[in-house]
Amino acid sequence: MRPSFQPRLINGPFHDPGLLVHLTFQRRALLFDMGDLGALAPNDLVKIEHVFISHTHMDHFIGFDHLLRSLLGRDKTLYLYGPKGFLDNVAGKMRAYTWNLVQNYAEALTVRVTEIDEDEVIQKTFDCRAGFMPSQPKITPREGNTIYRCPAFTVQTTILDHQIPCLAFSLQEQFHVNILKPQLDAMGLTVGPWLTSFKHLLFGNADPATEVDVTTADGDHLKRSYGLGELRDRIASITRGQKIVYVADALYSPDNEEKIVALARNADHLYIEAAFLESEADIARAKFHLTARQAGLLARKANAAQMSIFHHSPRYFGQAHLLETEARQAFEAR
Repeated sequence: MRPSFQPRLINGPFHDPGLLVHLTFQRRALLFDMGDLGALAPNDLVKIEHVFISHTHMDHFIGFDHLLRSLLGRDKTLYLYGPKGFLDNVAGKMRAYTWNLVQNYAEALTVRVTEIDEDEVIQKTFDCRAGFMPSQPKITPREGNTIYRCPAFTVQTTILDHQIPCLAFSLQEQFHVNILKPQLDAMGLTVGPWLTSFKHLLFGNADPATEVDVTTADGDHLKRSYGLGELRDRIASITRGQKIVYVADALYSPDNEEKIVALARNADHLYIEAAFLESEADIARAKFHLTARQAGLLARKANAAQMSIFHHSPRYFGQAHLLETEARQAFEAR
């Protein structure tokens, strides 16, 4: 069974944070934090549509300029999400450049920015053809933790204490649809775009009687159609959806612990910062970061299936194995 999410950390554990998640069978990707993006190929950058920023310390946000430059001149909408103050941060980035020629672009980039606070969500649009001047804000009450929803998956967030608000994120597939190739062959059907439409109907909880036009092995696109429910029962295996969680930069406190464990509960893969060794927990607390042991404990309490640590302090260059060992011992002591 091929997973729907293909996540990978962009940089090594001592370099800028960032998690790229390719969406299987789709020409798009999600990005969680964007420090230095130099390791990403142009083909990766142009697939990015939604970016979720934990906070705007330089090592988490300096890649904005790189991504913006890669997408200028494209007919594309880029969606950004960040914590309180994020709209001002993006506006400041946009004001740093001169945009007198962008109205001549045949294709124009639009950046839609969402700022997430405890009680409200504020959105503004920065349009290339308007010189990236921000639109009037749209303010709505914040209802729950879901900040992005599409038929196949949701992204949820929680606000952590890093001495400033810092967002952690959960990427949750609604459920996983695995196409059974032998059954597909037995019905004389072939893989094609119709399978994407079929999955969208399932994710949208469509009426099982809905007719689905299929592609047959002889290439006749409309030769046959089947009811959605019949196709589901014959060619699909429906299983639990995949869950990826990203936690960067947080004080180890009872409140943060409760929020992280709730967000990461039963995650398939938890990506979590581990800045210091437990022997220097006092430094970690002063800098509002986690130790490797604390990261492992949180992963264990959340019952995560897999854990990856990152964002190590440079004081441990050449000693990444010590942080990995400490985190792994706490995680696997279950």
